[in-house]
Amino acid sequence: MNTERISAMKEKILTVSKKFWDAMERADELGMREIADANCNFVHIGITCKLDREISFYTSGEFKPTEIKFNSQSVDIYGDTAVVITDCNYGLLLNGKPTTHHFAVTEVYSKSGEEWRLVTFSFTALVY
Repeated sequence: MNTERISAMKEKILTVSKKFWDAMERADELGMREIADANCNFVHIGITCKLDREISFYTSGEFKPTEIKFNSQSVDIYGDTAVVITDCNYGLLLNGKPTTHHFAVTEVYSKSGEEWRLVTFSFTALVY
């Protein structure tokens, strides 16, 4: 695959990632469902869950983002699988209490036809 095509594919994946982050920040259930596979795994500091439960955390207000600062994103492509590493500072109200963490979020996307679907979204706290 040529460099130009890989670069365009990476940009498309980053666009999908941004759409998911935006939907999550707005507690937009339809937007999250548009991108994430119904069986998508979410891994947090204290819980793992599937898409329905993740959506409920946001739509109920249990997770309410207050500020998300993106430090960097990188994309690696392995055939029909793409891995995005998002380095961010993520502030949210967690059950009404403010919290902020520096995370590396691993986003795994699987290509289905021409669409990239989120299959794993995993938060790893960075301590450096």
